[in-house]
Amino acid sequence: MRIAVIPGTFDPVTLGHVDIVTRAAALFDEVIVGIARNASKTPLLDAETRRAAFARAVEHLPQVRVEIVPGLLVDFCRDLGAVAIVKGLRGGGDLDAEAPMAAMNRHLSGIDTVFLVSDGRLAHIASSMVRDIARYGGPIDDLVPSGVGDLVRDAYRARETTPSTPPTPKESS
Repeated sequence: MRIAVIPGTFDPVTLGHVDIVTRAAALFDEVIVGIARNASKTPLLDAETRRAAFARAVEHLPQVRVEIVPGLLVDFCRDLGAVAIVKGLRGGGDLDAEAPMAAMNRHLSGIDTVFLVSDGRLAHIASSMVRDIARYGGPIDDLVPSGVGDLVRDAYRARETTPSTPPTPKESS
């Protein structure tokens, strides 16, 4: 059985992500979407929310499952018996960022990375742009799977109503 892992933070999952997973599912016997942590990113949505949202978006693909990556990606891949890591590329900048990671993953585990070029109709969609649009009240529902727009908007509303630092007690004079 040929197993591929598609890792990412997916904060939030977009239609571009779903397209890459759908296409990878046609190439591999099983595809596991790995919800991963990135030390340089602070996610809007928690890992379980991202996992559940992606699982709903791909529930029509029986050979796809979505899991949280508990640690190092190559260990996750090795434990699953993955033969490949799959990454989507929107353009040259993505390749520039992904190539060193692919080389390191191969060095650490022997697992190759397969790059799939984004569908041109979806190449402009990035999770960071979706978050920025939503942060300012813009429309995102045509960029993400059904229900994900509500999750993102709810997360921003929750941030607005939750103080970022606890109030300090007033000093008496």
